[in-house]
Amino acid sequence: MNERNDDVPGGRTAAGATDWTTTPVTAELLRGALDLEVTEHGVLPHRLPARARAQCADGQLAMAEAQPSGVRLAFRTRATTIELDALRTRTAYVGAPARPDGVYDLLVDGRLTRQAAVSGGNVLLVDMTTGTTETRPGPIGTVRFSGLPDRDKDVEIWLPHNEITQLVTLRTDAAVEPPVDRGCARWLHHGSSISHGSDAASPSTTWPALAASLGGVELTNLGLGGGALLDPFTARALRDTPADLISVKIGINLVNTDLMRLRAFGPAVHGFLDTVREGRPTVPLLVVSPVLCPIHEDTPGPSVPDFSEFGDGRIRFRAAGDPAERASGKLTLGVIRDELDRIVRQRSAEDPNLYLLDGRELYGEADVAELPLPDGLHPDAATHRLMGERFAARVFGPGGPFAARSDA
Repeated sequence: MNERNDDVPGGRTAAGATDWTTTPVTAELLRGALDLEVTEHGVLPHRLPARARAQCADGQLAMAEAQPSGVRLAFRTRATTIELDALRTRTAYVGAPARPDGVYDLLVDGRLTRQAAVSGGNVLLVDMTTGTTETRPGPIGTVRFSGLPDRDKDVEIWLPHNEITQLVTLRTDAAVEPPVDRGCARWLHHGSSISHGSDAASPSTTWPALAASLGGVELTNLGLGGGALLDPFTARALRDTPADLISVKIGINLVNTDLMRLRAFGPAVHGFLDTVREGRPTVPLLVVSPVLCPIHEDTPGPSVPDFSEFGDGRIRFRAAGDPAERASGKLTLGVIRDELDRIVRQRSAEDPNLYLLDGRELYGEADVAELPLPDGLHPDAATHRLMGERFAARVFGPGGPFAARSDA
């Protein structure tokens, strides 16, 4: 698996590293990805399989699933210096300040040890007023971690959850081996941009990543920004991915895209859960209803940018629907919670491994004053931490629906 290479590409040499080992990035070294695409530069991790990607022409979903939330390189080594060449594609918005660089989290033996970023890369420029996009190409960059302990250790490099990342070259000053299987339960989670990571501080501190760490499980995160829409191809991906625990967070994207009416929503939820159960008939399956979002609790979507509040450069959202439209079947978060409660109670009579968590137990009315949603839709870094801790306590903790299986 390892190749000896004394020369760093581009003629560079790194201080303290003379004999480099280059290791191909393969699926064997990646966790949290369902597919690995070979590109002209290296490999691109995907969080939806190729068949699913082929069945949807939506550019938002294509961008979201290629952003590697929860995806990490994992290996065992005694290397003291690690370099990773990568080509990023980051998103920027016309008229808004540049977004912070995506963060790479280095975990050594399960503990966050270093953080770094990659320079250069492509920029996907989005004009929110016209809906148009433009890609501006840029160079490959390098993230470097040095001064690591000189002993055998488990290393994870969590990739930025909010940047598409092509992995080009992995270099170390000692051999790399595949990670040891610790026998942890595999948790497969699907949700919206909040599960994807939205404004979390870093990839290992999104609420699902924090909950997985506290629960002692291996996470595969299918949180897809703007893409939790009960798509059949996503249900099939959940069905076909090995997992000991599955959760699906349903609601906010259906409202803020104004995708369907109540008549379609109930059957779509049943169909989605039926598909998951075709492949995982007895795996504990948790349905999570929406966290509190004041603009859509009683007002239907769609969510639209509120450019009247764009002066400070931060995009904010408002609900463009009319509360009176609920009478004609338009969805609100309150309507969705009631319907999910009804569906789960109905199905759990024959499915004892099906559970429901009210999303307001993760973020609810009591939290709004202290931790408001900065843009009206997405939680900030502190709220991600709060949600992760609460999910771990309620779901993986004593008496929780995943408690008996989290040590599988």
